[in-house]
Amino acid sequence: MTGSLARDPGAPAGAGAPPAPSARQEAVEARLTEAVVSSFDACPDQRLRFLMQSLVTHLHAFVRQVRLTEAEWSAAIDFLTRAGHITDDVRQEFILLSDTLGVSMQTVNVNHEAYEHATEATVFGPFFVDDSPEVPLGGDLAFGAPGEPCWVEGTVRGTDGMPLAGARVEVWEADENGMYDVQYAAAERAARGHLFTDGGGGYRFWCLTPTPYPIPDDGPVGRMLSAVGRSPLRAAHLHFMASHRDARTLVTHIFPEGDPVGWKDSVFGVKQSLITPFRRQQAGAPTPDGRRVEGTWSRARFDIVLAPAETPTSPLTGDTDSR
Repeated sequence: MTGSLARDPGAPAGAGAPPAPSARQEAVEARLTEAVVSSFDACPDQRLRFLMQSLVTHLHAFVRQVRLTEAEWSAAIDFLTRAGHITDDVRQEFILLSDTLGVSMQTVNVNHEAYEHATEATVFGPFFVDDSPEVPLGGDLAFGAPGEPCWVEGTVRGTDGMPLAGARVEVWEADENGMYDVQYAAAERAARGHLFTDGGGGYRFWCLTPTPYPIPDDGPVGRMLSAVGRSPLRAAHLHFMASHRDARTLVTHIFPEGDPVGWKDSVFGVKQSLITPFRRQQAGAPTPDGRRVEGTWSRARFDIVLAPAETPTSPLTGDTDSR
């Protein structure tokens, strides 16, 4: 590993940029990196060897490029320690860290390359649970959670245009207070559920109109965002996971058109193709299923296109579940 990393032309310039080290110092640092990288040469697992050697190469390059101080490294270790301490069965601070650094979204991009006109994937998020209740077609998965009612309908099809009957559509979201059910002390299932498409691949349900909300910002990740002047707000969204035996599982969101947070989403999950019109309906407007709604409500349509099951998600990792 040679060359002046401190003068990396791709690095951001500014007052914080460090002075370049001497050629002698660079040689000392390069020898260490080479020694650490070569220490993994005997690893029998080729993929693990590749991952560890790449990790070391990039970590050392970062340390050398920014001329990391011992105090800064100590602060980083303390940050990660505090992230571990606040993590529990409900709160996953490391997922929040990955999300806010864009690593989660970049991993989605790498593992879910665009396939024809299949619906794009986005981040999974930390609030999925396995035991969501099943609701019938046209049912209400809000289960009493506070928020404006919203009717969502659509179809699930393959890229060949054929409807996928019996596809499982999993949905979850935050309530109007910006909270998921699992964040409440008495975590009864609400604002989440799953249903199965009909013979024509259709689905429909009631939920809540999505609203922006902050990610949990009372821990080290929240303090990091505050220190760098970033908002913890997530763009309003509705989570979907669609699966079928003949298709690749898709994890995605839909984002209401005109949301003021929009592209400033704290986890970088917004994609243009996933921005969807949510049409607000006036109080008293007739609903698609004849339900009586007090006050305003909204409606949206989201047609899902799934890639074939055999479609590889990555040239290195193969087909993987986004969970």
